[in-house]
Amino acid sequence: MRITKVLLFSEGFGTGHTQAAYALAEGLQRKNPNMQCRVIELGNFLNPTVGPLILSAYRKTVSVQPRLVGMLYRSQYKKSLNRITRLALHRIFYAQAAKVIDQLKPDVIICTHPFPNAVVSRLKRQGLHVPLYTLITDYDAHGTWVNSEVDEYLVSTPQVKELLIRRHIPPEYIHVTGIPVHPKFWDQENREQLRTELKLSHMPTILIMGGGWGLVFNKELLSKLASKADDIQLVFCMGHNEKLVSSMKENPLFTHPNIHILGYREDIHKLMDVSDLLITKPGGMTCTEGAAKAIPMLFYEPIPGQEEENCLFFVSEGFGEVLDSPEAMDKWLELLSKQYDTVTDYRRKLLHRRLPHLAPDNCADQVLRMLSKEEDVKIPAAVPMLVD
Repeated sequence: MRITKVLLFSEGFGTGHTQAAYALAEGLQRKNPNMQCRVIELGNFLNPTVGPLILSAYRKTVSVQPRLVGMLYRSQYKKSLNRITRLALHRIFYAQAAKVIDQLKPDVIICTHPFPNAVVSRLKRQGLHVPLYTLITDYDAHGTWVNSEVDEYLVSTPQVKELLIRRHIPPEYIHVTGIPVHPKFWDQENREQLRTELKLSHMPTILIMGGGWGLVFNKELLSKLASKADDIQLVFCMGHNEKLVSSMKENPLFTHPNIHILGYREDIHKLMDVSDLLITKPGGMTCTEGAAKAIPMLFYEPIPGQEEENCLFFVSEGFGEVLDSPEAMDKWLELLSKQYDTVTDYRRKLLHRRLPHLAPDNCADQVLRMLSKEEDVKIPAAVPMLVD
């Protein structure tokens, strides 16, 4: 049987874009071993000098000035990347990206971030004949995702499809696939066995995630959680923020046998299985993984923009609440410590009422069907366009 080559381009602005690319690659290969997938972060791989500098500046802005990120998101909401940004991407990545594509000779390119999406779109304007799929990794559709050279859009919900239709994208090119999650999140594992494996106590458990960058929670919330450690086990997963992990381990507030301080982990799927509540920033990837595991979520201080939209979607679907008051936290601490059966019943209901497009393997299934159709259709030659 013919090998199908899939090149997935991402970018490291937040960890979710690249996680989505790897999740789809693993899902495709699990369902069809004849899929050959390669994931590349455009900046770090193709320009290892400039890429990390851009990422570092973005990360600092998100951490220190989230309101500014929100203002920029909203002010550019209906616009594609501007001419200056496109020109900068062209100069930094254009030649290298073309070389990689020529070497790997993919049958399809899937982009999980607007920057590589813009770069590949430009290449298609110059004559590249490879189909371009754009996987939007949030529960919103910012204008920067939109390019006329995109062949197919993969979106999270019918609402996002409608947003793209309003931007004059024909509906037949928009597919409600959901956001892909790694096959590790597809199945529910035995909770009691996992707790023994992870050396966790068999008791009500809250998982607190700071995201891949280990964003900090406020002291009031941390103190309230720590005060309940006699009755509720706390698992803090602080991502790559090693400095934060060290300081928390040295803090007397967290020196309790039922409090566990962790850094970056490859087994988040297991931690979600053994936990009863997830407190997290509402990144698109984390929320989707939480939905796959049917774990109730409390969303902490969403960054204005796409995190707010992610939050609105999952609250509306009954998967969580906004942690916007002490009362919201108090309610869940009361349920976990005194009405644990109510929490487990709620989790079972979440698993059974999940929408079809939130099925964890739905994206891989739909992309496989689309690729099988590609083999039967001759891709028309792209029309060369003048360079901007």
